[in-house]
Amino acid sequence: MKWLLAAILVLAAGIAYIRLAPSDPDTWHLDLAAPGFAPPPGTAAFCSGFGTRYSFAGPADLTSFADTADRWPRTKRLAGNVAEGRITWVTRSVIFGFPDYTTAALVTSEQGTQICVVARQRFGLADFGVNGRRLGQMLMAAYGYLEPPPLAWRT
Repeated sequence: MKWLLAAILVLAAGIAYIRLAPSDPDTWHLDLAAPGFAPPPGTAAFCSGFGTRYSFAGPADLTSFADTADRWPRTKRLAGNVAEGRITWVTRSVIFGFPDYTTAALVTSEQGTQICVVARQRFGLADFGVNGRRLGQMLMAAYGYLEPPPLAWRT
């Protein structure tokens, strides 16, 4: 009986830590436009690209994505804004409240400006595709894509 009680207390402490651990913007508000930036391993990443069906006819703008992400279930803005050209959100899972981070930014290169988004988990080695599915759904909702775009980092 003592072992069961100890196991329950350890589980409760773990869940409390996951739910209450602070999210440091200096750690999670990635600068996607930094020279040589590459998404961390195991992340879902998208860049609108140039000359693809996911590129923009007009100037790239974060407003649509920001509006969608700000209304997304269990999601709160952590840092940034549209004027800055970079925003990071925290989305928590339904049951345990695991935090996942999504950063969207305008990235400028010689070809022009594109929107790039990186979604990643804080805890664990794998997210079983959760961030990729959410990122695809957010992009579809924000830009009217008929299917989730391929998630790959290309600049």
